[in-house]
Amino acid sequence: MELTDANLSTLAQYLQQTLNPDPNVRRPAEKFLEGVEVNQNYGLLMLRLVDKQDLDATIRIAGSIALKNYVKRNWAEEEDRPNCISETERANIRGALVELMLHSSPPIQKQLSDVVSIIGKHDFPKKWPGLIAQMVEKFATGNFNIINGVLQTAHSLFKRYRYEFKSEELWTEIAFVLSNFAEPLTNLFLATLGLCQSHANNPEDLRIIYSSLLLICKVFHSLNSQDLPEYFEDHMHIWMPNLLSLLQCKVPSLESNDDSEPGIVERVREAAVECAGLYALKYSEEFLPHAPDFVTAAWGALVDAGPQPKYDALVSSSLSFLSNVAEKKHYRHLFEDPATLSNVCEKVVIPNMQFRECDEELFEDNPEEYIRRDMEGSDVETRRRAACDLVKVLSVNFEEKIFQIFGQYVQAMLAQSVAATDGSQWRCKDVALFLVTSLSERGRTVRSGVTSASSLVNLSSFCQDHVIPDLIAADINSTPVLKADAIKYIVTFRSLLPKEQILAIFPNLIRFLDAGSGVVASYAASCLEKVIFIIGPVPELMQLAPTLVQALMQLLQKPGHQENDYAMKGVMRALLVLQNACLPALGGALTQLAQTLTVVSKNPSRPHFNHYLFECISLSIKLVCKASPAAVESFEDAFFPIFQEILQQEVQEFMPYVFQLLSLLVEQRSISGMGGLTEGGPYLSLVGCLLAPPLWDRPANVKALVRLLCALTSAAHQHLIRDNRLNGMLGVFQKLIASKANDQEGFTLIQCMLQHIPEETMRPFLKQILSLMFQRLSSSKTTKFVCGLIVFLGFYSLKYGPTDLVENLDSAQPNLFGMYCERILVPDLQKVSGQTQLKLAACGYSKLVSECPILYQADGKYRYLWNHIMQALIALFELPNDESILPEDHWIDVGEENAYQPAYCQLLSARQDIPDILKDVTEPRQFLVQSLGMLSSRHPGLLLPLIEQLSSDHRTALNSYSQKFGVQIV
Repeated sequence: MELTDANLSTLAQYLQQTLNPDPNVRRPAEKFLEGVEVNQNYGLLMLRLVDKQDLDATIRIAGSIALKNYVKRNWAEEEDRPNCISETERANIRGALVELMLHSSPPIQKQLSDVVSIIGKHDFPKKWPGLIAQMVEKFATGNFNIINGVLQTAHSLFKRYRYEFKSEELWTEIAFVLSNFAEPLTNLFLATLGLCQSHANNPEDLRIIYSSLLLICKVFHSLNSQDLPEYFEDHMHIWMPNLLSLLQCKVPSLESNDDSEPGIVERVREAAVECAGLYALKYSEEFLPHAPDFVTAAWGALVDAGPQPKYDALVSSSLSFLSNVAEKKHYRHLFEDPATLSNVCEKVVIPNMQFRECDEELFEDNPEEYIRRDMEGSDVETRRRAACDLVKVLSVNFEEKIFQIFGQYVQAMLAQSVAATDGSQWRCKDVALFLVTSLSERGRTVRSGVTSASSLVNLSSFCQDHVIPDLIAADINSTPVLKADAIKYIVTFRSLLPKEQILAIFPNLIRFLDAGSGVVASYAASCLEKVIFIIGPVPELMQLAPTLVQALMQLLQKPGHQENDYAMKGVMRALLVLQNACLPALGGALTQLAQTLTVVSKNPSRPHFNHYLFECISLSIKLVCKASPAAVESFEDAFFPIFQEILQQEVQEFMPYVFQLLSLLVEQRSISGMGGLTEGGPYLSLVGCLLAPPLWDRPANVKALVRLLCALTSAAHQHLIRDNRLNGMLGVFQKLIASKANDQEGFTLIQCMLQHIPEETMRPFLKQILSLMFQRLSSSKTTKFVCGLIVFLGFYSLKYGPTDLVENLDSAQPNLFGMYCERILVPDLQKVSGQTQLKLAACGYSKLVSECPILYQADGKYRYLWNHIMQALIALFELPNDESILPEDHWIDVGEENAYQPAYCQLLSARQDIPDILKDVTEPRQFLVQSLGMLSSRHPGLLLPLIEQLSSDHRTALNSYSQKFGVQIV
């Protein structure tokens, strides 16, 4: 694309259309932009558009977002994808980006800062060594709008240091940054602190200055996250006292007037205590001299902070800091005094565990957000969770003292709650339940909840006395917060409570699916799902299965619950674990599942819910069709129109799911004896579309498409041959086998074709198939590909015979078989893993050494390889799997791979069973010695000289196989 005003005008027009709420206008514009972004200069055009001051601000902001997405999609150079950005264009974008960002408005500045971060992840510092110098020189401008832009960019660029895995490359980059940025950052920190005094009477200036201090603290945190830099260790005398002063600062003129949102001072104090928390956690010895002052300051922040939500982040960070301090042996003396612990309980923990009015409003008005914070442990830290974490740390380190102190408060609050017969003191019991949970927990997993608890708490007895009464109460809508707390208690301790106790209250949990509170109903759905998972298909649950499924489906029909993750996951778990017991409820459920799919496909917005929905559909297909084979047609009638609409509208998030479900229906049709696929029917008419290249360009589609092609090949290969589809399928194979990401799918597809399509049809293609594989091997040799090749050639040996394999390889290139054995098979056979793959490889190469004369005859060209292959086979049986990797395995950037694509999600119940062409072989060792025994009986004395060439260990192993399976080799 030329850098012309006409092209800028065109892009601006389409960007404006992408903001249109009408999908008929928006989607074509999005498709146009997606189509033209592969053209040269697209990025530069978008930069110019963002900089065009006479354009509407919303279009320029849309342009900055489009630029960010374009860079995210295309900047990473991947071997399997053409590079649409030339080096010249990349250099021009890097050269213009920082300046444009610094003089842009804040909304655009934020997007361009992210662009710098994305490009920096790939190019900094090797291809962009001048970036730091370009940023640092702006510090001297004295213009804090520009300085804040630089700091925002530094924060975007360096924040990945907080979570990336340690590596030599990462440390080299951090060392480069520190050598160029640490001192200027420190000088800027001191200078900015000085300005706080000189501008103390100017709130507007102070706001900008404190914004800079906030960003400086964030950058400091990132630069110290991996390890303690020598520079900052040497300058702790500067940083720590000043961070302490920021934690203690109070600037009334900058305090937020909005009780729900923190002001800049609260955010600075939060950032300062987070930096201290990092040092307390990771560099406790170096931080020790500063710890007491920070503990005092954090304590002060907690005592001074009001209950308003604007202080929540500061309180949570301060509590987390105290947890980090209390966890370390260096600092435990700060908490050992019983008076201190009592103060912690009374003045810090209990006040911050209180259920506030704002919590009650969230509970009632935004159940989804409440659940996200309370049960799921979202990124949004809450006071209650931070207080609970502090209690957990203290109860581990000072168990007896803590139980003595906190136990008194728990008993008092429970008594106070019971005494108020009108239920007005429910908040006391709420805090007591949180305290007991925190005091008890010692170990937890996502799968099982709390797995170990303090011996000082009788969980079952407490549950019976204080939890179950709320669960068996007649009114499911009274004191909903306590109902939610009680259900959460069951969820938390589900692995430790007696199974009989949980089963006894299971029917009561089902009642709560009809609760008026969205939180209670969702907690009940989650609890039911987790209990089923833990306890399994016991008779008590099997009897309740239809009632449970019906109640969950009814919940999904209620306003506000139509896309309830927990309810849909509950249905999925019931179908998965209780299976046929759910069949009576599936009649009505299937109609509702189809209606739900129709609705959510219009605007997919909840990936977890959508995945559970498709899992439920796939489970229903398998369960119902197993009980009633003819039901497959009912599923086709119900879901085909919906699938067709999803594919026609190109709902990318759902297309991989649809391909998996179509595969499952094809297989169920065969399993149920419904007959083959009909000519011109819906399945076969899809094949031409399935082979269209654009579908295969979306990574999320690939596995599901291969899955569907394999199902169709198995069920209707004769139609594929008659319709001349083989060339298209082989073209797909060629594309897949050349891809590092998808080569395994190429092996899956071609193996399926060779297994089901008659030999006479496939034979003309065999030499080319093998040639493509070895071309890929020569250009890119990864462990995954090598293992796939070894297994495939083992399969080939079984399918067409080992002599055919040798001849075809050597006809492609002289002595290719010998090179393959010496360089690939012998050194890497032990890398093969997976039961079916191991069996294919072991049996395929057992056939090779026992049925290929060129390997064992005295004048055989490859006789010298026999003992090497045999030793590799025995090592495969006797030695652990070789988990070493090849040099070319380091090819994928985890952070960016397919970041812009809907992810492929495997449906558990629609998984493809790996075809086992060796069903009768249960023991590959037996297959080996029996194959050798047959050769020995045909040619007595032939094998003994070859066996003598094996090492003593390998001979011993082979003799043990012979004795174990009663095979004599003579």
